[in-house]
Amino acid sequence: MIARSKRKNFERTHKVPTAEHVWSVESLLRAKGLKCCVCLESISPAQPLGQMTTSENMVHRCDVCGAAAHMICSSNSQKDCKCVSMFGSKHVVHQWTVLWTDIADQSEEAQYCSYCEEPCSGSFLGGPPIYCCMWCQRLVHVDCHSSMATETGDICDLGPFKRLILSPLFVKTRSKPGGILSSITHGANEFASTVRGHLRNRSKKQKEHSRVPSDCNVGDSNDDSSCDTAANANQRAKDLKSSGDNVQRSAENEHDSSESDCKEVIPEPRRLHHDDAEGAKLKYILDDLPADARPLLVFINKRSGAQRGDSLKHRLHFLLNPVQVFELSSSQGPEIGLLLFRKVPHFRILVCGGDGTVGWVLDAIDKQNYESPPPVAILPAGTGNDLSRVLSWGGGLGAVEKQGGLCTVLHDIEHAAVTILDRWKVAIEDKRGKNVLMVKYMNNYLGIGCDAKVALDIHNLREENPEKFYSQFLNKVLYAREGAKSMIDRTFVDLPWQVRLEVDGTEIEIPEDSEGVLVANIPSYMGGVDLWKSEDDNPDNFDPQSIHDKMVEVVSISGTWHLGTLQAFMLRRTIEESLGHAAAIVTDVLENAESSHLITASQKRALLQEMALRLS
Repeated sequence: MIARSKRKNFERTHKVPTAEHVWSVESLLRAKGLKCCVCLESISPAQPLGQMTTSENMVHRCDVCGAAAHMICSSNSQKDCKCVSMFGSKHVVHQWTVLWTDIADQSEEAQYCSYCEEPCSGSFLGGPPIYCCMWCQRLVHVDCHSSMATETGDICDLGPFKRLILSPLFVKTRSKPGGILSSITHGANEFASTVRGHLRNRSKKQKEHSRVPSDCNVGDSNDDSSCDTAANANQRAKDLKSSGDNVQRSAENEHDSSESDCKEVIPEPRRLHHDDAEGAKLKYILDDLPADARPLLVFINKRSGAQRGDSLKHRLHFLLNPVQVFELSSSQGPEIGLLLFRKVPHFRILVCGGDGTVGWVLDAIDKQNYESPPPVAILPAGTGNDLSRVLSWGGGLGAVEKQGGLCTVLHDIEHAAVTILDRWKVAIEDKRGKNVLMVKYMNNYLGIGCDAKVALDIHNLREENPEKFYSQFLNKVLYAREGAKSMIDRTFVDLPWQVRLEVDGTEIEIPEDSEGVLVANIPSYMGGVDLWKSEDDNPDNFDPQSIHDKMVEVVSISGTWHLGTLQAFMLRRTIEESLGHAAAIVTDVLENAESSHLITASQKRALLQEMALRLS
């Protein structure tokens, strides 16, 4: 424990911010490869998991900095968690911690001691211990630390991503005024204001009911699936970056420096607005950021795609300020994060999730009525990730990891150009076309018929059995299986006679073999399928599709073509997945298709050969 004792001596003579860890219980399997931050022994057990008791199968994991500790060790942990607030200090100081894991998101240059410039890579394998700064991720040998601190004052410049990091110097702890009497009075005032507001709104709606506009916003939720209804559409645009469930654990799970006593008193609101309710959940406020700051606001949807949100959260907490990272859930949307950043003039947004999550965040941005909306980047954590592909952010997390991980993503965000994406307001009316039943917003495409049914079935399956959606590749296989079932059942064989299609005032005849109609805003479909690529690879006479030309493309989908698309969809290999089970499912799907005479035996054999090549 030489590293621990040396740092204690350093902390006695230097002013170092301290914060306690916020422990939560986590499965031992999810902490594989980590060391206990207290005893520095491996978290992985010496005996098989089956021979261990339930308590031994669990470990403590810090919700803020991601440190892991044995259940029996965590009570002895030091106050060395990441301090999200150093408000009142002149400089950010390094927060050194004993390195308890290999750092996944680190450049080759950062793997050397910041003082002597000798390699630090051997420490985790039994070499001399090293310190790692939780803000700039620089490393320093324990023996070099004292000399470096004396020469530099231990001042931290936040490293290569300093413009994206929300500096702890400008994060202020928010406190509520008064004691219990004030809380009771405040709650009563909020309740009374809410009742009065509902009464006024009801009276106003009764007076204006006869003149409600046909495009009024009755509902605007987005999900990862396509809409399955015909619609009227009004175009919108939103800035997007283009380049090459638990909220943020927000209030209780982050820390401020114990050396700062600065607090701000927030006056009681006269009326309870939505922002007031969200603001009550905030533990921090942002104050007086420098003009050149471009902090990144991060939203993570843990349920997207292969459900790797917990891992992403820990890694982003380490690279950024935990205050700027929010988790999305059914009980908490993006509004609380946007509220925290409401006074930041220039900030950017990173959405870690699928296309539906991106749409959710864009809807929330729309409601804020920004004069200049913040640009949005995407970390593709969904299943199809069509929007991410079109905007050059990649098709999945596997590809992102191969290209340098989160450090590369953050670098790309800082240097990305801004482009425009058309967004379409979809009004769903009753049969007579007089009353608007629902309003949604479309970013990718709107499916009617077979495509929409597959998306709805998968959405319902995900809601009922989220544990099945642990792999991006297997998620695609599930889509393919459901699609093949739909084709075999010929569910929408009568669609051309049940749907009337009108484009720009002209009625369009739907082909008799059509089992779906697609209204496309982007050129990527079902996880990267190119809608405009002909089967013989010869170019068609279609003009290139644009995502910001204020136009949509209308496509008819035949059952045979759709099945082929599903085959391409499921055969598109996703990196780093176990493929044996997936191949068995695909084989079963093709055999069923042959039995139903959708494909011939020779076609099945050719497809199986292609699958073997793709998955080898």
